[in-house]
Amino acid sequence: MAPRKCEVCAEAQSKYKCPICVIPYCSVVCFKKHNEIPCKKLESPVEVKVSEATAISPIVNDEKPLYVEEPSEVLQGVQLESIASSSEIRDAIKDEKLKKLICDIDSALDPEKELHKVMEMEEFRLFTEKILATITP
Repeated sequence: MAPRKCEVCAEAQSKYKCPICVIPYCSVVCFKKHNEIPCKKLESPVEVKVSEATAISPIVNDEKPLYVEEPSEVLQGVQLESIASSSEIRDAIKDEKLKKLICDIDSALDPEKELHKVMEMEEFRLFTEKILATITP
């Protein structure tokens, strides 16, 4: 994904997203300015929720919608089911270090940056390869 400009000042590159409306912003100053007018949850054309049927780990929060800029990058239900039913992936996700890496990505202010960081770790790279092998025909 390409770097995005701050939508508050329209000058700097954004580093953060509003937790409510996911508007990109660059600094505390811009965040405070953005919060002067209460924002609303973004109505996205593509909203993905992980259902209980496809949840593979208790760390998945099925209340938190995920927003994507490119709808073609959203996994289909059958792909999610393949991941959830894979014993190899289910066994891998039991690893505490891997769980922590996934939680770190999910809770990061800049998830993309965190993802790039953990992709350098062998155990996470192997985990993603297992997922890709499972969903790729």
